[in-house]
Amino acid sequence: MPPKEVAKLVFFVKYSTIPREKRSLRFSKHPINRLEQKMKHVLALIFLLGSLYSRAFSPDTIAIVTHHKVLVVTDPAKGAKSYVAWGIFPDTKKDIRNIKMKVTLGCPDSIPCAHWDYLDHIYLRRRGIVNSKPLDYELGRMITPYGSIFQNGWQWSWKVDVSDFSSVLRDSVEIEYIHSGYEPATVGWNLTVAFEIITGEPAAEPISITRLWEGSYKYGDPKEYIEDKLVPIHFSAERNASFARLRIQQTGHGMDEPKGCSEFCTRYRDIRFDGKLIDHRNLWKKCGDNPLYPQGGTWIYNRGYWCPGDLQEADVFDVQLQKGDHSFDVDMEPYVATGNIQANESIASYLIQYRSPKNSNDMAIDQILSPNDDGTYQRKNPVCAEPHVIIRNLGREILNSAVIWYGTKGYPMRKHTWHGSLRFNETTDVWLEGPVNFKPGKNVFIVNATLPNGKKDQWDSDNTMRVQFDSPLVLPNKMVVQFRTNEHPSDNKISLIDAFGGIIYIREPSSFKPNTMYFDTLLLNKGCYELNLSDTAGNGLEFWFEPEQGHGFLRLLDTEGRLLYNFESDCGSGQHLAFSAIPGAVYDTTINRLAFSVYPLRVKDKLEFDCVASWPTDLTVLIKGAENQLLEKHEFLAVKNRITNIDINHLPTGRYFFEVQVNGEVKYKKRFNKE
Repeated sequence: MPPKEVAKLVFFVKYSTIPREKRSLRFSKHPINRLEQKMKHVLALIFLLGSLYSRAFSPDTIAIVTHHKVLVVTDPAKGAKSYVAWGIFPDTKKDIRNIKMKVTLGCPDSIPCAHWDYLDHIYLRRRGIVNSKPLDYELGRMITPYGSIFQNGWQWSWKVDVSDFSSVLRDSVEIEYIHSGYEPATVGWNLTVAFEIITGEPAAEPISITRLWEGSYKYGDPKEYIEDKLVPIHFSAERNASFARLRIQQTGHGMDEPKGCSEFCTRYRDIRFDGKLIDHRNLWKKCGDNPLYPQGGTWIYNRGYWCPGDLQEADVFDVQLQKGDHSFDVDMEPYVATGNIQANESIASYLIQYRSPKNSNDMAIDQILSPNDDGTYQRKNPVCAEPHVIIRNLGREILNSAVIWYGTKGYPMRKHTWHGSLRFNETTDVWLEGPVNFKPGKNVFIVNATLPNGKKDQWDSDNTMRVQFDSPLVLPNKMVVQFRTNEHPSDNKISLIDAFGGIIYIREPSSFKPNTMYFDTLLLNKGCYELNLSDTAGNGLEFWFEPEQGHGFLRLLDTEGRLLYNFESDCGSGQHLAFSAIPGAVYDTTINRLAFSVYPLRVKDKLEFDCVASWPTDLTVLIKGAENQLLEKHEFLAVKNRITNIDINHLPTGRYFFEVQVNGEVKYKKRFNKE
């Protein structure tokens, strides 16, 4: 029988519904002695910060906000600028189960969003009072997005787990955000840093934290070999320590010859414990599937273990400890640059020693990837079927089996039996069978994990997770797929599947010719479908930096040629759309559906501006300079379906923005370069 949907399945609740006596929300920019005098005045503001939280909290969640919408700009003279704030964390008597750090960047009210992808660091500087001994632990690193095309009101949030620092995120804590870069102070970010703390018995109790390798290490420099710096580090096992965790963050920067290291080259890293290899991986990250897209710069290009617009997750490796001495060692792939020697590896790493895990059988729902309306998962949402979750083993025993109950609130729960092998703190992806039930609008999806290894979970407070998701778009069951290929159609594939995984429609790359318009009519049965556009080159149907690939688009039309849905052409590795096909669905004539494109985006003389609208619409086109200053204004009246050329031959060489407004509201913005 599925678990009763009483307290067991009510894991997250809306914060405003928590009884006042159980609420615990803290906010500070001051050391503890000053904060206590200001707390009453601050609390009224804090309860309005609903935008800081992407899902509702359970009563045992504490929210600490250190930086709230702080205006962050660079200091071009120094290349970095510090933003320090204090927060009041639980005292050492309070058990902590988990800590997530949430970083939100938004466009400031007073200036535009910043333009460049800079490496920012977030540090725990000290705890206690201002003059306490520095700790200087790096909690995370943020690579800012290319924000030049983001509009007023835009914001995005990222989360990482910082539970390894639970022993020092206590009492009064100083948090420093260092924003690097050389942009003028006329652009910037609104920064919020918050900590979501789940109280309760820790899965394993930390004993100590030790610094390992920290700093920027030259890579490929024939005069300074990186292995002379990344020497083995020896340590002794703490009394009562059961295992050690190596936590390491590493990003590559610089662009040398011949490989473009370390930002644009793949290179491997080996990690050894007591001389034995425990991890071998290429330090390379695919960026074409970044959930934050499109961006205003070269966001699609894969990089040296980071992407623009990303809060990097730390790599974590657990090893069992015996009494005595041990060692960790990091080895980089041998490499010698031949020119423009500037590559560096930015590393922060720590050794955390832990006691033995508290419980033998203990598991958790770590994430619900789909269905989920959180922006982090937007690349694959919404979905029609096969919910996707991640489970984690938090028990001493290897996790070999579990029972997972899942379903949408208001619908019957379904059962999935999982089998596998997970050691402590390991995770695995689980795809659950069957369609996703939903009602129109907002829905709540519930996942509950039970019976790890067939036994009662010894800590079941993290066994259940709830997330909100939006129902798929409703479309008529008869529609037209309009696809204009670019110059490289061999990169693209279009497929349509139903809620049972059956392929309904497919267009293989071999069926396309360059720069050609295709119209395919679909007649679908009532049901839920997923349409997927893939791009194997990771550069979408258009990308401003690659005008040689041309410009393409994908649109859905009704049988009268009216726009139903417009896909984003600057989509990197592709795009996904789930929709419900309903016979007799009526086209909503009250919504003005718009589609715009401008090409080429590296241009010498004229721009081709393409506009599609549901009805004749007045448009305002603004040409703006690199600092968002208005240069030209063009008015177009009663536009419905039109391609217009706009002469920019007179503009000096440089970077510009093409902005389309309807009734004063920005509907489209693209960067272009005049060459």
